[in-house]
Amino acid sequence: MKITIFSCLSALFCLLISYSSQAQNLPNSEAELHFARLAFGAYGRTFSNDPDEPWLRDWPDAEDHFLTGLQRLTVIHNGESRQTSLLDDSIFEYPVVYAVKVGYWDLSQPEIDRLREYLVRGGFLIVDDFHGPDEWVQFMSSMERVFPGRSFIEIPDNHEIFHVHFDLDDRSQIPGRQAVYNGVTWENPLGVPEYWRGIYDDDGRLVVAINFNMDMGDAWEHADDAFYPEPLTALAYRVGINYIIYAMTH
Repeated sequence: MKITIFSCLSALFCLLISYSSQAQNLPNSEAELHFARLAFGAYGRTFSNDPDEPWLRDWPDAEDHFLTGLQRLTVIHNGESRQTSLLDDSIFEYPVVYAVKVGYWDLSQPEIDRLREYLVRGGFLIVDDFHGPDEWVQFMSSMERVFPGRSFIEIPDNHEIFHVHFDLDDRSQIPGRQAVYNGVTWENPLGVPEYWRGIYDDDGRLVVAINFNMDMGDAWEHADDAFYPEPLTALAYRVGINYIIYAMTH
């Protein structure tokens, strides 16, 4: 597997991970950001906190490692990770929500209306870890109801979100650990190439960042696993940090 990304900062990220278990977030009252994971039920059923729920994939290690990196590599004062649902009013407290396995969701009409309201009012959604055409169709079946007639397009390489903190001109498919074990970077036989897609509001602000055919959360989760390629972990940290900074400044 060919990997050509940001090798010059490998040592920095190794150091970052080696101290991940010792990092201390600020008290909640002083935090500028709580990174929130979005809870939803698979295929329209009510969500639960069962560890096997799709929305909980890679939690809590993914957030623990990522927030350590966010604290060390930026001046953002982040607090603990949180969880919220679309029907919980607390969602409006979070400038960024992170959703995984959205190829399994089928949002109810109240959830559709709330997601639209959240994004229009300035929220930012990151979706990750879904693969192949069937999961794309399932994801889009809800998003097309959130923004009827809205274009879902490739984010151009020169977009600010790829340069707001780190310059991400050289991006590769970010695989899950099992894909790496299998010697490839894709999880679904039809899940290649990767796509960096987005949805914009009426003012041209990117409101949804779509990591399709990728598993950024797995790269965070296995940041301290010697088997997982460090350059891909480094890329996943940088992408996530850029998303956060873009969301908080737009």
